[in-house]
Amino acid sequence: MTEHVDTATATEDRTLPAVVYALYLIGLTHGLTTIIGLIIAYASRDQAGPKMYSHYTWLIRTFWITIGGFLLGGAMLVVGIPLSLVLVGIPIVVMGGLLMGLAWVFMAVRLAIGIVHLARDEAYPRPFAIIA
Repeated sequence: MTEHVDTATATEDRTLPAVVYALYLIGLTHGLTTIIGLIIAYASRDQAGPKMYSHYTWLIRTFWITIGGFLLGGAMLVVGIPLSLVLVGIPIVVMGGLLMGLAWVFMAVRLAIGIVHLARDEAYPRPFAIIA
């Protein structure tokens, strides 16, 4: 008679997701390592067990949501800076900069929450949620 190992309770390797979290954290200063982490997350997600799959999904969504915030804020800056010469664009510049700053904070908070779940050896409970 063969033993059945429940994959939901089996320990999964947390090393590579931890590396991706670290690359994302380092990327908060310059962005390059975040892209490397994204590539690793996409490449590793399909071979991961259910717990680590949820972390990879959380990391991938964190990247794309944050990039969306940065791009929107950057677009507001591009439009607002020329308009600020006639003072109309100053609020747009402020809002664009604020949005980019909030996107940075959003990413940092999502990473911190994900690291806590990873350290506890838990699956991320809601990997498709926008707000943790």
